[in-house]
Amino acid sequence: MDDLNVKNQPALKQFVPTPPRPPRKSEKGIFGTIRHRCFNSIGNSLLTLCVATVLFYLVKHVLDWAVFNAVFIADNRRQCMDISPDGACWAGVISWFNGLIYGRFPVDEQWRVNIGVLLGLVWLLPLMSKRIALRNFILLSWIGLYPFVGGYLFLGGRFGEELGLVHGAMTCLALAFLAIIYANWILSALGKKGLNELFVPLVSRLVERRIHLLSFVAVWLLVALVIASGLSQVSLEPVPIERWGGLFLTFIIAGFAITMAIPVGVILALGRRSKLPVIHWLSMTVIELVRSVPLITVLFMAVTLLPIFLPADMEFNKLTQVLVAVCLFAGAYMAENIRGGLQAIPKGQYEAAATLGLGYLHTMVLIILPQALRMMIPNIMTSFISLLKDTTLVSIIGLFDIMLMARNIANDKDWVGMHTEPLVMISVLFFILCYSMSQYSLNLEKRLKVDR
Repeated sequence: MDDLNVKNQPALKQFVPTPPRPPRKSEKGIFGTIRHRCFNSIGNSLLTLCVATVLFYLVKHVLDWAVFNAVFIADNRRQCMDISPDGACWAGVISWFNGLIYGRFPVDEQWRVNIGVLLGLVWLLPLMSKRIALRNFILLSWIGLYPFVGGYLFLGGRFGEELGLVHGAMTCLALAFLAIIYANWILSALGKKGLNELFVPLVSRLVERRIHLLSFVAVWLLVALVIASGLSQVSLEPVPIERWGGLFLTFIIAGFAITMAIPVGVILALGRRSKLPVIHWLSMTVIELVRSVPLITVLFMAVTLLPIFLPADMEFNKLTQVLVAVCLFAGAYMAENIRGGLQAIPKGQYEAAATLGLGYLHTMVLIILPQALRMMIPNIMTSFISLLKDTTLVSIIGLFDIMLMARNIANDKDWVGMHTEPLVMISVLFFILCYSMSQYSLNLEKRLKVDR
């Protein structure tokens, strides 16, 4: 009986180990990444091969035209055609390069443009240092004071003669402010007190409140007087605005419009949200009226219609009219971007500010606007990039910006009919500028943690 039970029991299963799987192929490195992303299936492999073939022929023809068969040294377009009929004639662009950058600015005075641009960059350099307190004032000073320095360098003239006294005084104050910024930066790096601290003991004997502010003002005025005494002996060759042009003029229009777009946009956005009917309807009318027409229409209206409504003895140059029109146009679009940011702020932020006893101005400046502007950085930077490209439209109304200078190359008797090369150069230049602005925007978003 026991033998029969043993025969009926199922046999024990034998353990069979699973064969070891082959090690996973490494996907690190360039080849691993390409294989994982571009050749991970038959369809993707075919698509990759098709795109690579098209890119190969496209890049090959572009390089052949722009580099290998191009002519860089020639006296005229006919000579370029004789040397290499299938390549680009960069000799014409090189010949006109100075005009493309500086327009018709006198050659002997172009160093002033370089100094002006360099000063603008040097002014913003301390923003990178964390040793300087109240760095926002550096940015505000660049917006409010640097235009006077730039205007003095670009326009030229002598204090009290070609250059007005107010412009001269503001130029001296601007340069004095810049000098104090760098002096305080160097002193802080050396572990010493700022320059304005030197007057604190003297000012404290005269007043009891706002001692540091008054000591800073005293140092500022003293340095400005020293600079004024030096600049009063300098006379720069006057250069009329009609001689400005090229990339230099494009930077002036775009820089001024970008700088003024946010203040104008903030005012219009707050005005549109205002509960006061007059301010609300006035702001909304400006925004809707400007947004409803293209920029070229606004430019023509500023140049042709605006002088009709001004008094007979009041006359502005064309550049001033264009700057006003572009600022108004950019401000109207910026107002809607900022208004979107304001609407995204939770109501609790307003209630918390009211709980702290803050008024409307302090609530907006200290709490609401910083958050709204931070959230709208991508939209704001997109508007700036679009505005930079739109500034080329001023060539239609006769300003010699880089586009009009490029078109003039084709009218030169030595380079008749050369349109492609200048436009390619301008395209590459604007791509570099716009891509740099885009990358700066991404870096700013990471630094400010916009997505938190």
